[in-house]
Amino acid sequence: MGAGECIYFLFSYMITPKNEKELDVLLSTPSQQLVELMRQLRGDITILGANGKMGLSLAIMTQRAVEQAGVHKVVYAVSRFTDKAGREKLEAYGIRTISCDLLDTIEINKIPETENILYMAGRKFGTTGSEPLTWAMNALMPANCAAYFKGSRIVVFSTGCVYALVKADTGGSKESDRPDPVGEYAQSCLCRERIFEHFSIKDSTRVLLLRLNYATDLRYGVLYDIGIKIWNNEPVVTGGGFFNIIWQGDANNYALLALQKTSSPASVLNITGQDLLSVREVAAEMGAIMQKPVRFVAEDHDRSYLNDASQAFCLFGKPSVSSKELIRMQAEWIMSGGRGLNKPTHFEVDDGKF
Repeated sequence: MGAGECIYFLFSYMITPKNEKELDVLLSTPSQQLVELMRQLRGDITILGANGKMGLSLAIMTQRAVEQAGVHKVVYAVSRFTDKAGREKLEAYGIRTISCDLLDTIEINKIPETENILYMAGRKFGTTGSEPLTWAMNALMPANCAAYFKGSRIVVFSTGCVYALVKADTGGSKESDRPDPVGEYAQSCLCRERIFEHFSIKDSTRVLLLRLNYATDLRYGVLYDIGIKIWNNEPVVTGGGFFNIIWQGDANNYALLALQKTSSPASVLNITGQDLLSVREVAAEMGAIMQKPVRFVAEDHDRSYLNDASQAFCLFGKPSVSSKELIRMQAEWIMSGGRGLNKPTHFEVDDGKF
């Protein structure tokens, strides 16, 4: 595909999953584009921080893509695995799990030095009041891993929070915009990026920094945060007024496809959906679906965390699930009693305190 060429796809209507098993299957279904990449990609794949909210579905998607490609490639999932259920789920798919504390440079030595790395380890929730641990996990762990996997290609999960908050009429932050993080969480995430950038230059390690804004998997995400308030007859906090979302299955797919775009020095890629969504408009739409009244706590600000992911769309195609479909699916999931993870995104926060 030549520079500037964009791929466009047409997707069918997605039926809201009836249960978590169906949801997990949807979140981990690889695209044909990803299956083809697995046929061409050299080496095994390791997911660091694989037992988190996104890590499980990304690891399973990787394994499914490998199997559909008909190639021999080992998928390793690395985590402390404090939640044994996650480890059992991964192993049921044939993924090789490794329990490891990435802060421990001795423990890291038991991880195979694979050619392909998805770095998902880090900390967000609970930063306020526990800042030293956040900095250790978001700065020291990257240094340990970047030094150990210096011969690999590495896709590093980061966040759109490293950018400044912007007005909706800007269209969102672009990869060329200078970071301007607010608060210690976002600052520590920029530190993670800078550490990987340093090792990318020092050791010629191929790195891509993936700045993701708000993955949605129906059990958590901005839409869940809004929808559950409406369902429980609680007011919705308007916060920054606008936000981005992307189906987590699409975010997983983009992250794996990004392995072919790593470089030295490190490159940057924004990942999110196509739309800049209004909190008030989305809440009104969800309220109409649920047939519930909507109330607001008016905290409108004129700036939000917003990303422009047009570069990713040109590289890999547009997301398979539209924002409108996600709004409908989220409302239906909550109405049917679908479980939530009780992990709020804090999308309404604009002072950096998570």
